[in-house]
Amino acid sequence: MFSSERDELRKMYFMAWEKHLNKLPVEPLEAQIIEIILQHPEYHAFLENPEKHQAQDFIEANPFLHLSLHLALREQISTNRPHGIKNVYRDLMMKYADNLLVEHRMMECLERILWEAQRSGAMPDEGIYLESLRELLY
Repeated sequence: MFSSERDELRKMYFMAWEKHLNKLPVEPLEAQIIEIILQHPEYHAFLENPEKHQAQDFIEANPFLHLSLHLALREQISTNRPHGIKNVYRDLMMKYADNLLVEHRMMECLERILWEAQRSGAMPDEGIYLESLRELLY
């Protein structure tokens, strides 16, 4: 089950990037994906070769996970869920004035809370997550 879902998700990234390269119309989600990929030139060549990488398992850095965390974080900020994340993002942007740096710092907190939830078999604790994000301000 997870393998087919994983493959579909990966295919979505490859297809969005291919549409971008061929200047084809894209769906709103694809536009978000392309925007994130454009900020990560280290993934461009990788995404241009889906046959080589589609089924690959990643031990070190997983570009699909990284790009997906960007999407998840941007969704959280746009919906302000957990409540207060939009303000934390705004304050971090005032402090660092670098969108990519701020997202990467916030994603470290998101990764940690997801890993802890997976390890414990519980839902992620939004309070702990929000507190770890607020700690980035100091």
